[in-house]
Amino acid sequence: MHLLAFLPLLSSLVLQCIADPFIPNPADYVLPFIGTTNGGHVFPGATLPHGMVKAGLDTNSPGNQAGYDADPQYDAIGFSQLHDSGTGGSASLSNFKIWPFASCSSFTECPTSPSSRAVPRKILSDGSPDDAASPGYFASNLSTGIRAELTTTRRTALHRYTFPSNSSEPRLLVDLTDDGLQSGYDVTLLIDPTTGRVTGDAWFEGSFGPGAYHLFTCVDFQGEGYDISGPTEYGSWSFNTVTQNKTNLSGTYSGSSGALLTFQPATNGTTSVLVRVGVSFISSAQACSNAEAEISDWDFERVRSDALAQWNELLGRVQVDPTGVEEETIQLFYSSLYRTHIVPADYSGENPRWQSTEPYYDSYYCNWDTFRTLYPLFSLHDPERFALITRAMIDIWRFEGWLPECRGATIQQWVQGGSNADPILGEFFVKYHEHATALNISVSDLYASLLTDSQNEPGDWDLQGRQAIAWNNLNYVPDELNSDFGGTNTRQVSRTLEYAFGDFAISQVAKLIGNDTDAAKFAKRANGAFNMWNPNITLPGFPSVIGMMQLKSSTGAFDMYTDPRHCSVNDPTHSTCYLDSNNHDGFYESSPMVYSQFVPHDTAQLIALQGGNESFVDRLDIIFNQSYFDPTDEPSQQIPFMYHYANRPGLSTKQSRQVISESYNTSVSGLPGNDDSGAMGSYAAFLLAGLYPVPATTQYLLSSPFFPSISFSNPLYETTTTIKTNNWAGNPADGIGTVYVSSVVVNGEQYKSNCYLDWDLFTADTVIELTLSDDDSLGCGDNANALPPSLSTGGFN
Repeated sequence: MHLLAFLPLLSSLVLQCIADPFIPNPADYVLPFIGTTNGGHVFPGATLPHGMVKAGLDTNSPGNQAGYDADPQYDAIGFSQLHDSGTGGSASLSNFKIWPFASCSSFTECPTSPSSRAVPRKILSDGSPDDAASPGYFASNLSTGIRAELTTTRRTALHRYTFPSNSSEPRLLVDLTDDGLQSGYDVTLLIDPTTGRVTGDAWFEGSFGPGAYHLFTCVDFQGEGYDISGPTEYGSWSFNTVTQNKTNLSGTYSGSSGALLTFQPATNGTTSVLVRVGVSFISSAQACSNAEAEISDWDFERVRSDALAQWNELLGRVQVDPTGVEEETIQLFYSSLYRTHIVPADYSGENPRWQSTEPYYDSYYCNWDTFRTLYPLFSLHDPERFALITRAMIDIWRFEGWLPECRGATIQQWVQGGSNADPILGEFFVKYHEHATALNISVSDLYASLLTDSQNEPGDWDLQGRQAIAWNNLNYVPDELNSDFGGTNTRQVSRTLEYAFGDFAISQVAKLIGNDTDAAKFAKRANGAFNMWNPNITLPGFPSVIGMMQLKSSTGAFDMYTDPRHCSVNDPTHSTCYLDSNNHDGFYESSPMVYSQFVPHDTAQLIALQGGNESFVDRLDIIFNQSYFDPTDEPSQQIPFMYHYANRPGLSTKQSRQVISESYNTSVSGLPGNDDSGAMGSYAAFLLAGLYPVPATTQYLLSSPFFPSISFSNPLYETTTTIKTNNWAGNPADGIGTVYVSSVVVNGEQYKSNCYLDWDLFTADTVIELTLSDDDSLGCGDNANALPPSLSTGGFN
């Protein structure tokens, strides 16, 4: 049985764990419009936690990756059913738009193409568009006087269009072809002239890779509070040509195409027409079945209420004490936590590529973004969902041969770095191996899938897997490409570092299943990260910064120099290092200065190579002071907390708090860059909680929370872990004040470290008490195990 069928039981268990929640309705603090303009690409529309359907407004903005843009200069063009959130690359999904017309001069003269039907939204007194959203709900007031409202179930959207009182012929358009890329082709359409039901399908191009996907819909109409008795006019359209009474289309049309219908207005009171849109990747018949099963009652308020209840239950597993905390900080926290549960999306029952009884999740887009913080946050409060996603990834391996890396709309997309499903599965297994069988995880298949990623090379490592032959033979990726290899000769250094961390994750799984031989082998291979270390490179202008990750040939020579400033704001060539086949400098989306810090499993060895604690701290200071730290992109995420490893956790606290104060706020442009499928949301949530995870390990690095206390309730364990501060004194704007951890007491006993917490504290009812100081020079403690673990100092063994 699908584990989500137990949601009511889990809700009661969670409520038992949180007897007296500080915030009983945390969804009230969610601001879905954070990051919806200026490159955040956040989806603000209606969805369930990880729902397949994400119904929202699409605008004609060039930054339409998630359909919507909060900038009022962009007009509304439709309300579509599927979206991703926070992605870069090209626009994603935005399929099967619905569009209301208050009036047209005649049926055949309605402006049907996206460019001709576009209208402004109403503008509020503060200059923002008159849009509203809360978890599970979206609304927009158009300049035509129409109010559009949306809510959803997992595979179905319910729209409500309220027309102005003078609208004598309310009309609704169904657009089958205009996704975000305007890529639809091979359209089929059928209109039932009696009921108005519209069924159809089209093929669409992938957003971030080759290939195409086939999508189906089923659209029904009903008056709210009155009987519309079917359409009074109907027809099909292509571009701006409407053919009345034509009930079908088939083929590829020039420009967009779809259906147009007119309905009777209400004879008394307000005219509100409900539009139920089922979606399927299987067939139009299944899209109709989805809609009929999930919203049989056509009750908009019931669907909206059910969605809100699911969000409150999930978000309520993490409770913060709001006493003395700025409301904006609480809003920022719960909004960040909310965005971590938009994707991946639950497409179970909607996989057209193979038959399976396993769950199917999609919209990973991409693991490179999310492996660092998204899944370790799931570990703390949503293990059942994490288990479903893990099962889905393993099932993809069963049928496609490798674990997924980047995936959207059921098709493979471009790999950005390593095979980063490996640390994701490692994260799950390290935390939940004792419950794997109960959660229906095949341990043998989980481990076999990891071995495949590490040891078997696919035909094209740009779409799945690794450049495994070189990695296995050399323990690094060389700068030249053997003709037998199948993939792009780029990102060699960054891929080496990620392959190394992936093999570290595999070593941790091997250890837990009792395979000591493999555990030792993969731990040794994880040391391959240091094969890219060139001790003779210095940072221009900073001769004390010695040693850097660099490209290396298959003969072991450092033949090609990459300027440590490359791909940073200090790069004299202004390179970007995005996914580009002409990028032969070895790094992806960040500089050698940043990537030279990425060995999460052995920071102690990194410190030794960089000249010891003092030199390491100096280098970190330079990374921040010279703006090498990039809050917009994931490779920098661990850097604020790296001072911990040099016994200077106060500096980590200072830097991590500055990241929040300088890069995050609750405005529509309140993110430093793309939200990247919740990667930035989960990062902000961790920083606000005073934690940072080391994936696929039992460690969370510790700082001070932005709240007097924060609690994580785990419905699987039926436990709550509370981190509370004994002398919390607020959140100083400059990050300097009584915010530095001087003592950690767990259930009344002094803890071994002031710098990290072990996972076992989150598997039982636990109270962690922090005493705070204004002294940023305090260390991790006097215990022999006070410093966070590293492989070279005996940790993780």
